[in-house]
Amino acid sequence: MIGVMPLSQALDMAQDRDLDLVEVSPMAVPPVCRMMDYGRFKYEQRKKENEARKHQKVTELREIRMKPRTGDHDIQVKTRKIQEFLAEGDKVKVSVTFRGREMAHPELGRVLLDSIANELKGSATIERSPMMEGKMMSMIVARAPGWEPPKKTAVASNPAASQANGNA
Repeated sequence: MIGVMPLSQALDMAQDRDLDLVEVSPMAVPPVCRMMDYGRFKYEQRKKENEARKHQKVTELREIRMKPRTGDHDIQVKTRKIQEFLAEGDKVKVSVTFRGREMAHPELGRVLLDSIANELKGSATIERSPMMEGKMMSMIVARAPGWEPPKKTAVASNPAASQANGNA
């Protein structure tokens, strides 16, 4: 803090020290200026912004497609895949595609999407309820607030089991 001085004197002082005179608060009376290396300041600011951008997680909209006559086991597999996507922080669009005569029974698609929503009850919230879009009925689910995905446990290698298989 140097104090109040005329502009010409402040410019001369900054030039003597090979620094720039930067106006920090132009609306203050008198205006507040600071002596700094402006190029270095801009460089460090850009570096901080790049660091902050690296640590951001961009949510993607992933899509899972199925048909109204999809089997029970396939639905369970797709539900597990939806939970994996939710664990990564993505939103998921679950779509049921209708072809030909299947268009006459959209209630089958709604029943299928409702059963998936029921399976995901604790881990997901429905952002958009099932609605028909042309030949597809879809809903969007997102991660439920406070839901933590189950931790994956590493399978311990058992030397006795590998010898029994002849892999010794």
